[in-house]
Amino acid sequence: MDAEIKAQNSVGADVGIKATEGGILHILPSQVVWTAKGYGKQAMATAAIAALVARPTTTSMLTIYNPASNTKHLVIERVFAHNLVGVAGSSYGIWLCSHPIGMTAPTGNNITVRNSTSGLAAGGSVTVVDTAESITDNGWFPWGESGHAVTVTVPGGSIAPEVGGRIIVPPSAGLSIHVVADTTGATFTTGFHWFAVPAKELTVG
Repeated sequence: MDAEIKAQNSVGADVGIKATEGGILHILPSQVVWTAKGYGKQAMATAAIAALVARPTTTSMLTIYNPASNTKHLVIERVFAHNLVGVAGSSYGIWLCSHPIGMTAPTGNNITVRNSTSGLAAGGSVTVVDTAESITDNGWFPWGESGHAVTVTVPGGSIAPEVGGRIIVPPSAGLSIHVVADTTGATFTTGFHWFAVPAKELTVG
């Protein structure tokens, strides 16, 4: 049998919190709550770019930027890369570069489609997502496990490592992605899955 515990919301009104008869609260993961609120968005490049055979520096495969005027933090849930042109025996992995607040805004914004993860209309978005962007090298690091192309198959596979909120992009900050492989013959389209969470719901810093 469920019990109801009373609590107060941000405006001082009583609200019911569901719990078991023994007092164990029913708690949904924050990702489920944010998805239900319509905060979840996805965007992906449509044109493939060749992988690097060295650590990335000042050019990204794809960059997401959170404009300084925005009142939401971008909580990164996943990043992903699709191996459009595969090379037999090749291996590849995702690298990420987190750009701190005050980064220079991208000069383009050529990925304008936003997919909603709630099943509702995606609505408008002030985020900027641009391919092949010139960025500052704030430090690139590998993220997730490597992918492998066993045979020559077009298209190849995909990798989508979870970030799970371990990277947050506040207003005027950004995040870049690239793919490092053992051959430049492998090409990839990359993308981001994030939650645009109002600053009043999530404090950063």
